[in-house]
This record gives sequence, C-alpha cells and structure tokens, in this order.
Amino acid sequence: MKTIGMLGGMSWQSTALYYREINEGIKEKLGALHSAEIILNSVDFEKIERLQQKGDWEATADILGKAARSVELAGADFLIICTNTMHIVAPEITTYLKIPVLHIADATGEKLIEDKISSVGLLGTNFTMEKSFYKGRLSERYGIQTVIPSSEDRVELHRIIYEELCCGVVKQSSRACYLEVIDKLKTAGAEGVILGCTEIGMLVSKKDTAARLYDTTKIHAERAVNLALTL
Repeated sequence: MKTIGMLGGMSWQSTALYYREINEGIKEKLGALHSAEIILNSVDFEKIERLQQKGDWEATADILGKAARSVELAGADFLIICTNTMHIVAPEITTYLKIPVLHIADATGEKLIEDKISSVGLLGTNFTMEKSFYKGRLSERYGIQTVIPSSEDRVELHRIIYEELCCGVVKQSSRACYLEVIDKLKTAGAEGVILGCTEIGMLVSKKDTAARLYDTTKIHAERAVNLALTL
C-alpha cells in the first residue's frame, strides 16, 4: 500500500470527511482491520482565509507548498490537496515536490467522462466558480463545459460555505438554497452538478435531489484509495 499524503485543514470539517472516506475505502477493498497509511499536515485555515480575501495567492502558495513538502519528507508517496479552492495554487505547490499530486479536478473530470457528462453545473466558493483554474481544466483536458450560478446566487453559496459549513453548521434554509440553485442549473442545461467545495456534501446529497450530484470529496478520496492500492 502506498502512503497517502494529505494537505488539509481547509476546512478541518472536510478534512475529517476525507480521512473517514479514505479509511472506509481501504477497509472495503482489503477487509479485516486494514486502514489507510496516511500522513496529514493540517494547516490553520484562518491564516489561509485572510490571504484569500486579500487575493495574496503567492503567500498561500508558499504556506501550502512548505506544508506539502513536509508531508513528502515524512514519507508520502503522493499528495492530495483536501480542498477545491486551493487548487488555485496547485501548480505552485507542485514545484515544492518530487511526488505527484492527485488533482481534484482530474479525479472529478475522469468520473464525469465515465458517466458521459459533457455539461455540468459547478457549485463552490466564488473563487472556484468564477476563476478558470477548475473550469478551464475540465474544458481543456476533458472537453466538459461548466455552468455556474448567477452572481446573486454565487454570493449566497459562498457565504454559506464560509460562515456555516466551514464552522460545522448545517441549516435547513441553506440546504433549500443549494437545492434551488441546483434546480436552476438543471434548467440551464447541466446534466449533472459538481459539489465543488469539499464541505458541500455536509449539506446536500443524492437523497435530497433527483439531479446527478458529483461530491468531489468522495470522488477525490476514492481516487486516492485506488492509487494507494495500485502497485
């Protein structure tokens, strides 16, 4: 089994989900008392969030690159960055490393291709929905076009992530908001909807809607398990 490197803490709520999903995946495949071999560096999200708001991506890349390097030095065979948004600086993080990075958009794109999805809705932070690092990768590498919510909806989705989900708060009113936006994306032609923030799965799941949901936390964790067990 390969050792999985996890760069987490953004937020710790979703990092805990990653840890559980990966260990459950290893248990399912290997049985008995097996669990994943993991090295985790969990950063202080408050520092990262302040830099995000300033748009200081260079400083965030430096913090995360050094954290990722510590995971490699501790013996990880590959790295997963346990957040969608901070894949903004994934190219910079890789410069600190010799081990490969399993990119969350690649894991998601491969799943979408498997399901023959060519147009998909994208939910997440404003950074993820508006910048090209995620949408562009899906388009350029997989030929998948993304549909994003209206500017008004994006503001509210972003607020719910930072003010509620990252703090472990799950509200029915916020679930209703997300489900309404999902319906709008379906009407706009999305064949499925990416839960493109690793906390969104805390709020909505397949039992809440008939839409085809793609929970990036689960998809990324599953790909990590498969890679860890590949000789």
